[in-house]
Amino acid sequence: MFGVSLMPCRLRSLAFSPLSLLLCLLLLGGCATAPGRTTTEDPWQGVNRSVYKFNEAVDRTTLKPIAKGYRAVTPQWFRTGTKNFFNNLKTPWVIVNELLQGKPQLMAQDTCRFVFNSIAGVGGVFDVASRFELTAHDEDFGQTLAVWGVPSGPYVMLPLFGPSTVRDGFGRVPDYFSSPQRYAAIPWEARTGLNALEVVQLRESLLSTEDTLGNAYDKYGVIRDAWLQRRVYLIYDGNPPADPVLDDDVDMDPADGVPPTTGATDTTKP
Repeated sequence: MFGVSLMPCRLRSLAFSPLSLLLCLLLLGGCATAPGRTTTEDPWQGVNRSVYKFNEAVDRTTLKPIAKGYRAVTPQWFRTGTKNFFNNLKTPWVIVNELLQGKPQLMAQDTCRFVFNSIAGVGGVFDVASRFELTAHDEDFGQTLAVWGVPSGPYVMLPLFGPSTVRDGFGRVPDYFSSPQRYAAIPWEARTGLNALEVVQLRESLLSTEDTLGNAYDKYGVIRDAWLQRRVYLIYDGNPPADPVLDDDVDMDPADGVPPTTGATDTTKP
């Protein structure tokens, strides 16, 4: 009698275990038959441009000055080591997404890379794996959804987070909870400091790209198109299809009063 009464409880425990959740995700990925699409549709351009102006103001008054100060007071070797450290922390989540996308070769390569850099590279501060031609890969849950056949949906500019699509916006949720800093047994002050340092390091690495945007007629359009093309590049692991990427037949948007920059046409995903 007790064996029968306990069986539903065991089944409920299994249903909510991390292993069963992973198996469900793998099954969902295997069932995806229709290809996902990445599109430059920007129906919320008016709102997106307002959010972009807000983000730019926050960056100009806060993040950019801090990033410049960080670059001024820290040597190159420190900034490189910091960048390597945070990239190494992200590697386990990259490996999980490679598993969900059905990429065993990349998964094995990044696993070896993580082990080498974590041990021989002193927690990832030194990029030892690159000397053995174990190159890093960039995978996130937004890319996983794309490989599973989820269409990108419209382009959206998120407050503080920047460019995204509807698909990648949902993908940011599991990406956020995958951060090792959230689960490290360290004081909250240290956790907050690590998160702040990661943001500053990322912003500092983008300082060199500002010259490209300096003379742009429409910075919003340039950032949108460049970001979308970059996403297609990452989803296809650097080998996007040979379909045309630029669409020159774009009409002026009378609401904005400026001609939008040329952007990527709908690109069929794997």
